[in-house]
Amino acid sequence: MAGRILVGTSSWADPGFVAEWYPKGMAARDRLAWYAERFEAVEVNSTFYAVPDAATVARWAQVTPDGFTFHVKLHRLLSRHSAPAESLPPEIRPRADVDGRGRVRLDPGVEEAMAAATLEATAPLREAGKLGAFLLQLSPAFSPKAHRLQELDPLIERLAPHPVAVELRNRNWTADERIRDVLDHLADRGAAWVGVDAPRAEHFTIMPPIDAVTDPRIAYLRAHGRNAEGYLKGRTVAERFGWRYSDDELEEIAGRARELAGTAALVNVAFNNNRGADAPASARRMRELLGQDPGPPPGASAGQLSLG
Repeated sequence: MAGRILVGTSSWADPGFVAEWYPKGMAARDRLAWYAERFEAVEVNSTFYAVPDAATVARWAQVTPDGFTFHVKLHRLLSRHSAPAESLPPEIRPRADVDGRGRVRLDPGVEEAMAAATLEATAPLREAGKLGAFLLQLSPAFSPKAHRLQELDPLIERLAPHPVAVELRNRNWTADERIRDVLDHLADRGAAWVGVDAPRAEHFTIMPPIDAVTDPRIAYLRAHGRNAEGYLKGRTVAERFGWRYSDDELEEIAGRARELAGTAALVNVAFNNNRGADAPASARRMRELLGQDPGPPPGASAGQLSLG
């Protein structure tokens, strides 16, 4: 049997969604439940910036239906991005080594503490059966010239048995025969390779469309839009990822998802083309093309939903 394909977006609280997709005047506390009427999965983007309070996470579990899945983006420090000490949980800050610019230097002790804090914070999702993968969206600076994949092993092990989906953002990992070594390494560690749909350009920060199942539990696809100039030169999220996918482009992505579903138990497709309502519109159309029920139309109000 083919694996299940989940479609969602790379946030539910993006400012563009609030401006153009959610009903006007909808309270922030009501957005997630409204989102979950239309999609079966979401990436939690806020966790990239700070480890959430467990009570907040518990509410996420409470307001979403059974079977809904949260894929949690790991903190920026864990994914080798620049992170100020203030972004760490208060109890971890005293042990952090900080450089002259106030940026935390990642060391094994802090990494272990951050992994433990992440597991504790997401426990309500795990207990509700709603925790999917942890998404490790690495910095483009994580290159094969300066780093080794083995550096990620301790984090993958600390988060086990939960799947870790690894998104490399330096194209040099795919050069020549290196990609085979990368995929083998992830498979050996039980981590999932993240394939992407991205602009068709060969800049080192743009990954080519390579798909693979390295963890039979889950395959992962992220759609970043195809605006090469915006991706490389844009200063805002909307400028970098703004793209309204055509049906032909969505059919390409759907075909890739179906192929992955032949091997993986679950395929997650996350739309990250976050400009205005582009991502939810693309995700909704994708669900239609896959033959899935896309839920109530975007314009339906809470009152209309209760009458339905």
